[in-house]
This record gives sequence, structure tokens and C-alpha cells, in this order.
Amino acid sequence: MISCQTVLGTIYLSMSGKNIRSETIETTEANLELSLFQALRRLQQDAEMHAKRLARFGGLSPVQLMILQVLASERQLTASALSKRVSLTPATLSGQLDRLAERGLLLRQRDDLDRRRQWLLLTDEGRALQQQAPSLLPPEFFARFSSLPDWEQHGIAAALLRAASICGSAE
Repeated sequence: MISCQTVLGTIYLSMSGKNIRSETIETTEANLELSLFQALRRLQQDAEMHAKRLARFGGLSPVQLMILQVLASERQLTASALSKRVSLTPATLSGQLDRLAERGLLLRQRDDLDRRRQWLLLTDEGRALQQQAPSLLPPEFFARFSSLPDWEQHGIAAALLRAASICGSAE
């Protein structure tokens, strides 16, 4: 059983009575806001640095690589379904799809039965590029994250997903 307790600004996590991690946080609202902002900023800086590294690979942005990965895992998707899978608004996704299509990495194909429906598919070149692409996550992060116990990995993933939902942005 995992429990969490805050005592005088220090968070104690324990599992089956064993102390696992403690971290001092500021308990006033202003200081908590600053701590959260600093943590989010560190994540953003790391993401920006990794995005620059990814751009050196084939000139693709992390968003474009994510689109290629999702399309590679599916036979075909509509833009609407892809928009939901990659958490982009249809307008933003449309621009990304245009750039990928211009590079010959994906095709837009009309449905044979319903001409209003358009399928998105990777080209052979798009599939090859996706297979050679580096991870969307920095290797250092992934190595450290993978070494954590499953329960902690799930806790971090749940907290990040919850934080993203609190932010309320579609992108």
C-alpha cells in the first residue's frame, strides 16, 4: 500500500511502511505555485533541447515524429481520429499533415465507399523514416524512468496525464 503524508513542508511517500522518497516543498500557496512553475519549466526546457536534437534527424519536429509513429501503428486513420490520438486541434494537425505530405512521407486517400472520408497512410519513405527515428523521449530520461518500479512509473504517468488535463489545453 502506498501512502503520502506531508509534515512541515516535506512530502513522505511510503510503500508498506517503508519510506521511499521525501522531498521538501514550500507550503504557502505562492511558494507552491513557484515550485510547480519551476518543475514545469525544467520539463519544458528538456523537451525543447530534445526537440532540437530530433530536428537534426530528418528535419522533423517531435509532433511530426509522433504523427508518423501513430500512423505506423495503425493501418490507416482519418484526420479526426489522428487529431484525438496526438492531442492536436484539427487546424494544427492539418498544417503538420500538409508538411509531411509535401515531403512524401504520407498520403491522403479517399475512401472507396464514402468519398467524403479521407484516410491518412504512411508512404514507404515515411515508414522507413519512422522506423529509423530516435525516441520521442530523451534516452537519458527513458533509461532512468525504466529503472523505476512499475508502481512509480504508473504514478508519474498518472500525475503527468492529470496535470495535462488540469491545464485544459487541447495542444
